[in-house]
Amino acid sequence: MVMIEASATVASIERAPSIRAERRPVIIWLVALAVMVFAMVVIGGITRLTESGLSIVEWRPLTGILPPLNPADWQALFERYQATPEYRKLNFGMSLESFKAIFWWEYTHRLWGRLIGIVFLVPFLWFAWTGRIERRLKPRLIGLFALGAVQGALGWWMVRSGLADDPFVSQYRLAAHLGLALVIYGALIWIAFDLAYPRATWPPSARRLRQGSMAVLLLVALTILAGAFMAGLDAGMIMNAFPLMGGRLVPEDLWLIEPPLWNLFENPVTVQFAHRLLGMTTVVAVLTLWWAIGRGQATGGSRRAVGWTAAMTLAQLGLGIATLLTQVPVTLGVLHQAGAVVLLTLVLWTAHHLGRPAPLARQRDIPRLAEPDAASAESPAASTS
Repeated sequence: MVMIEASATVASIERAPSIRAERRPVIIWLVALAVMVFAMVVIGGITRLTESGLSIVEWRPLTGILPPLNPADWQALFERYQATPEYRKLNFGMSLESFKAIFWWEYTHRLWGRLIGIVFLVPFLWFAWTGRIERRLKPRLIGLFALGAVQGALGWWMVRSGLADDPFVSQYRLAAHLGLALVIYGALIWIAFDLAYPRATWPPSARRLRQGSMAVLLLVALTILAGAFMAGLDAGMIMNAFPLMGGRLVPEDLWLIEPPLWNLFENPVTVQFAHRLLGMTTVVAVLTLWWAIGRGQATGGSRRAVGWTAAMTLAQLGLGIATLLTQVPVTLGVLHQAGAVVLLTLVLWTAHHLGRPAPLARQRDIPRLAEPDAASAESPAASTS
């Protein structure tokens, strides 16, 4: 039985390079989509930091592709914006030229989202028609396309919250919009990893390391969502010192709102404190995982992945501190948001390397695969057969 299992494992490992070659066009497509989603998150960050998100007051998914083409079009759009609370309360007296500056960021953000939909749908239909997409993947990819459509609607739902009496988007809707974007991004990356590294070639790894990588992934996700609440409440504009907040490690006014739970979502002081705490906890967790993988029975791929993850975590910490100390300038704010997505990517890479191996690729069989004669001599099952 051991020899049969070993033969199946050897065959699956030898088959892996040809599987990757067959899947290469689909992998490239998925990675390109992930890069586009990454760029979408960055453009969204710029749109948010330049306060451009409320410049387009209508949502026309199919007919809103063309930008203004003449002065009359520009004037009509500007007049619609002048009727919004943001113009009346925050930007009263803004010139048409200043309006154009914020319009183009929001327009680019929306146009890029439409382009992602096209780049997803057209190759998907081609790959499905030519049989390049495996049957098990089709429901997952169709689900991702549906999530992309939901993301567009969610983005408009977020914008609408800032077109009411209060000219600020809801931090809840902002966090939901960013969170769904990262779910789509993470799913694209994970599926690409699955196709590039078939499960039969995965080495075995300790359960605790896998669980540790998933815990780190959860911490990174929570820290990013806390950052979305920071952005929604402009919490980065207060308490601009580190490591103290208002001269204290634990600031005052953490629990001003009743019931206390709502402070985590609506009190800028509490939201910033939570983001700091989650960030520092993430640093400790990543460095602990790096240490555990370094001393454990992990593969070289896992060690490389967690090494890059640890380096990016420290860089992201530095970016976060610099962004806070300088009261969130656009450049640092965008770099910090992009760094969060890079860190998420590296954690996914690490978690994938530590993923559950195929049932046949058991640790006790691996040394015998390199020496079949010795394996035949030493294996009780081989001698009895």
